[in-house]
Amino acid sequence: MDACCEKGAGERHSACHSLRPNHFYCRAPGAQSVEIAGDFNDWQPAPMSRRPDGCWYIQEMLCHGHHRYRFLVDGQPMLDPAATGVGRGENGEPVSLIAVS
Repeated sequence: MDACCEKGAGERHSACHSLRPNHFYCRAPGAQSVEIAGDFNDWQPAPMSRRPDGCWYIQEMLCHGHHRYRFLVDGQPMLDPAATGVGRGENGEPVSLIAVS
């Protein structure tokens, strides 16, 4: 269960019940693989799909709040230049931030 859904999960109108689609794009035309890992998927890398223009794409359903994430381009961490901001992960490493309203 997502951390945002733990609080108030039993409440009918909680943020847990208002997941919204969020689109992530990573421009890495020479990459063999691109994944996304974040607090919304327990930091378990999820594969992104390559588009013909060299951009990689994934849609994630996120609840209201701020979420931390990073791309893994051929296994190497990469920040999202389109992110809302930059924060710190649990080990102090830089991670991208997205705000969902």
